[in-house]
Amino acid sequence: MALFWCTEALPLAVTALFPIILYPMMGIMDASEVCIEYFKDTNILFVGGLLVAIAVEHWNLHKRIALRVLLIIGVRPALLLLGFMLVTAFLSMWISNTATTAMMVPIAHAVLEQLYKTPTGKDVEEGSDNPTFELQEPSPQKDVTKLDNGQVHPVPPASSEPKEQKDRQRVRFSQGMSLCVCYSASIGGIATLTGTTPNLVLQGQVNSLFPENGNVVNFASWFSFAFPTMVILLLLAWLWLQVLFLGFNFLKNFGFGGHEREQEQAAFHIIQTEHKLLGPMSFAEKAVSVLFVILVVLWFTREPGFFLGWGNLAFPDKDGKSMASDGTVAIFIGIIMFLVPSKIPGLTQDPDKPGRLKAPPALLNWKTVNEKMPWNIVFLLGGGFALAKGSEKSGLSEWLGDKLTPLQNVPPPAIAFILCLLIATFTECTSNVATTTLFLPILASMAQAICLHPLYVMLPCTLSASLAFMLPVATPPNAIVFSFGGLKVSDMARTGFLLNIIGVLVITLAINSWSFPIFSLYTFPSWAYSNTTANCMVNQANTTTPRP
Repeated sequence: MALFWCTEALPLAVTALFPIILYPMMGIMDASEVCIEYFKDTNILFVGGLLVAIAVEHWNLHKRIALRVLLIIGVRPALLLLGFMLVTAFLSMWISNTATTAMMVPIAHAVLEQLYKTPTGKDVEEGSDNPTFELQEPSPQKDVTKLDNGQVHPVPPASSEPKEQKDRQRVRFSQGMSLCVCYSASIGGIATLTGTTPNLVLQGQVNSLFPENGNVVNFASWFSFAFPTMVILLLLAWLWLQVLFLGFNFLKNFGFGGHEREQEQAAFHIIQTEHKLLGPMSFAEKAVSVLFVILVVLWFTREPGFFLGWGNLAFPDKDGKSMASDGTVAIFIGIIMFLVPSKIPGLTQDPDKPGRLKAPPALLNWKTVNEKMPWNIVFLLGGGFALAKGSEKSGLSEWLGDKLTPLQNVPPPAIAFILCLLIATFTECTSNVATTTLFLPILASMAQAICLHPLYVMLPCTLSASLAFMLPVATPPNAIVFSFGGLKVSDMARTGFLLNIIGVLVITLAINSWSFPIFSLYTFPSWAYSNTTANCMVNQANTTTPRP
């Protein structure tokens, strides 16, 4: 399966179905046991989270948020870069990284075109109403022409800089803007449990391999750990892109002492015009916003850990744990979206049936969901869980763990750092879901074998799987940005290489500092004990606390 996933000889989701056929034939697991792995609580959370994301996308709420933030931040080069990164990262926390990138790249290119447009023959205001400015995903070919045929190269006569230098600056800034969108989509996805699929793979694997873990990885605990990591990485990525594509002249980057005021006004005007075209918020947008806020609040307060959540109080099991999961909440809000109308119900008559009132359509309908739901990921997640369960049942995990016991002599921070580098390299060539699916069960076995808290290696490696910054094929956002033209593979590889290193260092910092109190990483947990970890009980002194 690893070979098929890496080479993509078959579609990823088809390879994920292998355990259903092979496990019963090899005598590893019953068919009924294998099939249960394909629709676990984590898959439900994935489907529920996507129902809400599809509603946000369907009613164009994400476009309104994006334009509003850009209007607040402004269009000076460094701030424009930061604005696009903040918006993209925030949106990709909740909706798919691919959808976020597909929406933000055309906005970025349209704003850039206005920023470098020459107001010849008409005033700047007229020039800014550009009929080609469509926020829907345009055809990549059209954009390549726009970038490469030189039609947006002219410089304002007021500028004292030579034309070639100005053109070079424009191309560099255009490349920086493109890369900032795809990188921040990948970085933003790590902040929430539903932001990107590897996070859900981790939750599912932990629950599958360690059933007694007490729901240690939930929405609130993951957010507390990953959100600060995401913010630090995003700011460092912004500084790196600024230095690489705008240069070290920070005064000019922030718009002080430049001659580009007219172009900045034109670019600002185009964002303003597009925002006005959206009109006032519709009832559907307001309803989706309210339901989205309710979803996030319910996720955070279900079982936060530091106080009793509504899950513990309203739906406790015999141990006082919440019987409702994050998936329960996501599906609950998803079902409400199929019930709530998209307009305030009025007394509109049905033209086809006179005398009968016509009901407005709901916020979501199955046709929209069916078109936009990536069902292949549901199978891919399930295949990963089945693979992990099979490795455990067959004894493969135990055998691998035994082989990795020499690592006991290596300091835990060094193990985590080396593994992060390994995963970050591996994920450049393979799907991030396949990477986490393959590595996490092995890492869990290794941690048990050397008496290390399993999450101490599983958490950083899950985050590292999202550090796919170097190649266009590494992740869909990179491919979308590359298809718009103006970028060479070498540009992406050069920029992404250092960003990968920065990412690994930030993740290493996170796992050795604020993750300790959140996940109680100080000692080997009772829920990870098995027959192979008997020595861990005796020698509890070997903890995951970083050694000097």
